[in-house]
Amino acid sequence: MREIVVCGEALVDVVQQEQASGATLAPLQPALGGGPFNVAITLGRLGSAVSLLSAVSTDNYGEAIVGSLQGAGVGTAMLQRRREPTSLALATIADNGSAQYSFYVEGTADRTVADPGSLAPTVAAATFGTLSLVLEPGATVYENLMRRCHAERRLVVLDPNIRSVLIPDADAYRRRFRSWMPSVDVVKLSDEDAAWLGEGAAGSAVKDWLADGVAAVITTAGASGITVTTTEDEVTVPARNVDVVDTIGAGDSVLGGLVHQLDRLGALSPDSVRSLTADQWREVAEFAAHVAAVTVSRRGADPPWAGELRSD
Repeated sequence: MREIVVCGEALVDVVQQEQASGATLAPLQPALGGGPFNVAITLGRLGSAVSLLSAVSTDNYGEAIVGSLQGAGVGTAMLQRRREPTSLALATIADNGSAQYSFYVEGTADRTVADPGSLAPTVAAATFGTLSLVLEPGATVYENLMRRCHAERRLVVLDPNIRSVLIPDADAYRRRFRSWMPSVDVVKLSDEDAAWLGEGAAGSAVKDWLADGVAAVITTAGASGITVTTTEDEVTVPARNVDVVDTIGAGDSVLGGLVHQLDRLGALSPDSVRSLTADQWREVAEFAAHVAAVTVSRRGADPPWAGELRSD
């Protein structure tokens, strides 16, 4: 059995709701989230064998996180329980469905992750990204694990999911990001992430990451679709035409869909990813676009179950 380990934070999105006429403030609704958490939920609902590696609070939100993971079929044996509180992300939804975030992460559980030691031989792939590769001391723990996974010939997938408000030194982060590239097989990011990473004296771009050894870069561009770039091919698939409710978890569901489809193709290894044809990458991207279309068509980070896709 091929297993996938998703590495990174689980938190609570506090989502601003529609403001009632005459009200001073809009009501807030908590929802479970965090990029890695959403990726793990997506993979579990789609049917991949997946576990989440994260430090999770023992508070009520943490208990809800664990219950939701288990309900989606995500393994929780690698969770590290902590007494520190759960991180919060305040999400504001614009008229076009896009989400803006502010974060409350000081002294929270997910920053305290400890080195998990050796991963099981059945772990074929590991994904990394979002806040967990920014917030210390946990960021260094995840970075070291990423490099170990590469050395052990496991597939390494990275989604930086840039949250610039939490990055105090942009150029330092850009240099650090570039240093990861020789240890990464697949990079998935948004066009906005790519533009931000390309800025400044330490900026880099897709061509640089491929030259550093990345096998494929998958770029999302909202309604303009998904592009897969390798050293040999570039494939673009359109986004599905749906009514967008909000974009919370959209990119995370793309990543979950991508990794699940790689799993279905038997491509959860560095060598197999590098051998995929343009047509196979198109199939991977089209499946991810389908997963994302369902997610954005309903409120919050609510990715589809496998049965929903079969009936579409």
